[in-house]
Amino acid sequence: MLLLPDTLTMAEAPDTLRMLSQGLRDQAGDTLVVDASGLRRFDSSALAVLIECHRLAVAWGKGFEVRHLPPKLADLAGLYGVGGLLPAGAAVA
Repeated sequence: MLLLPDTLTMAEAPDTLRMLSQGLRDQAGDTLVVDASGLRRFDSSALAVLIECHRLAVAWGKGFEVRHLPPKLADLAGLYGVGGLLPAGAAVA
C-alpha cells in the first residue's frame, strides 16, 4: 500500500505522481492500493494524480483502490464527474 502525502496540490503533483508510479510498479498483488488517510491539504491536482494511478493500474491489468479518501475530495470527484474512476467503497475515511 502506498501513502499519499499530507499535501497534494499542483506544486506537489509531479513529484507525487513520480513516487506513486514507481511504487505502484513495485507493488505486488492484483490490486494497486493507495492510502489517502494522511491527506489534509489538496486541490483538484490530487484527483488528477489518482486518475493517472487508476489509468496505470488498468494498463497493467490490475485493480485500483483508494483507502480513506477524504470526503471533500470524494465530493470534488463527484462534482467533476470522475467519481466513477475511484472505487465505490473508497470514499469513507
